[in-house]
Amino acid sequence: MTLRCLTLAGLLATAAPAWGQQATAAPASAPAGLRAREVARPGNGLAADPPAIRALLSQAHEREKQLKDSEALADYQKILTLNAQHYESLWRGAVLSVRIGTRYADERRKAAYFIAARQYATRALALQPEGGESNYALALALFSEASLQSARDRLRLFKDLRSCVYLAAERRPDLPEAWQLYGRWHYRVAHYSVLEKSYSQVVLGGSPPGASVKTALEALEKARALDPARAQYCYDLARMYKYEGERERAIALLRAAIKLPTITADDLSVNRLCQQLLEPLARAQARDDRQHARWYARRRR
Repeated sequence: MTLRCLTLAGLLATAAPAWGQQATAAPASAPAGLRAREVARPGNGLAADPPAIRALLSQAHEREKQLKDSEALADYQKILTLNAQHYESLWRGAVLSVRIGTRYADERRKAAYFIAARQYATRALALQPEGGESNYALALALFSEASLQSARDRLRLFKDLRSCVYLAAERRPDLPEAWQLYGRWHYRVAHYSVLEKSYSQVVLGGSPPGASVKTALEALEKARALDPARAQYCYDLARMYKYEGERERAIALLRAAIKLPTITADDLSVNRLCQQLLEPLARAQARDDRQHARWYARRRR
């Protein structure tokens, strides 16, 4: 299945030049989030890094902690000029490229960053085809590109993404971002329209198997448990609960989310989205509560 991700990414890699150049429980000691320092593990090359690369890595990690994504990405790009097969720099470069690209409103610049992300991730996946980080990075890059594609191309991407999102969650269950993407994929595929199912059946040989709403909700709950300070997980989960008719759960999540600290512009943006989603839900809930109270009062007469 991983080879399918590699093949897809390889085919897409010629589209445009790069910009600038079921899972186990999470270990108790594992870092929460991609901004955490990479854990030394067999095959990631950290122990063998020369001093110059270790210094750049340390600087890149510090800049990520300071939310200086562009500077951190530049550090990883410098490392790749010293070692073109540096696994951590490749997959982290992919993640940062997506994060930066998402902030642009202009679709051309957004697409350029997403394409660069896919190219970094493809190289990381070639080094570690079953690595949790490389599969997460490629899934994230292609999932992001899907938002700019036609409906037919999105369906093809969602099918080919299946192995990547599964491996990401399986191999790195300590990464909340991997669970978030796993949940998003499950929810999106589980809600294919009749037309999307028909197209998938006729052209793609069927919809991706195994997708379910229950799994999607469980995955987002896992992401939130691993990183409760991230409002984005609350927002994603609240939207799912809203569409599943679980209004009270959605309201509780959104009220918790808007109380979280807003440090970056991204945090402020998510906070506003949470408030926009909360207001009509809260009004509807208040209206239902009043109607229930009147009904109960009449029953008691």
